[in-house]
Amino acid sequence: MELYEAIEMRRSIRIFSKPATEEQLRKIILTGTKAPSGGNRQGWEFVIVDDPTIVEQLAEIKYQQNRQLSPREGEAQADVEKRALRQKTSFENASIVVICNKVGEAPGAWLCMQNMSLAAFAEGLGSVITGYWDEFQRDVERTVAVPQGYELTAVMKIGVPGEQASPPTKRPEFSWLHRNRF
Repeated sequence: MELYEAIEMRRSIRIFSKPATEEQLRKIILTGTKAPSGGNRQGWEFVIVDDPTIVEQLAEIKYQQNRQLSPREGEAQADVEKRALRQKTSFENASIVVICNKVGEAPGAWLCMQNMSLAAFAEGLGSVITGYWDEFQRDVERTVAVPQGYELTAVMKIGVPGEQASPPTKRPEFSWLHRNRF
């Protein structure tokens, strides 16, 4: 698959029919580690979570976090609850990889996750990056025992797609481009 095609076609998948294999996961994570990092410090660490109890805890933390979001314009609180439940169920049938970084070195970990997303797509798999913040981030860090000096970057779910991703709504090309000044 050509790189530009992969970048154009890759979509976030939130429903999985089965997880990635161990071999696929290792290949995807290894591809992630080829990302650039400041000073080549490679401050990322990975936790593969396959304990069903821990997976359920991560899903519940995400659910509780998203239930606290405000409704979007024109939505009701029931819509927020529906989205929160969808986030929770997106952990089902997926391989879960917790990505951490040394405190202050998050940009490299995000570049790493981009590589991982593209590698998953090249493997015929789907993926989605899930973020946590504030006390929910700290809950995840405690759940997977992130040591001092490190912090959660995000959780990535990877697996065989169980849905057809819808085409994204994107701004017109180059509507975001400026020269010399904003």
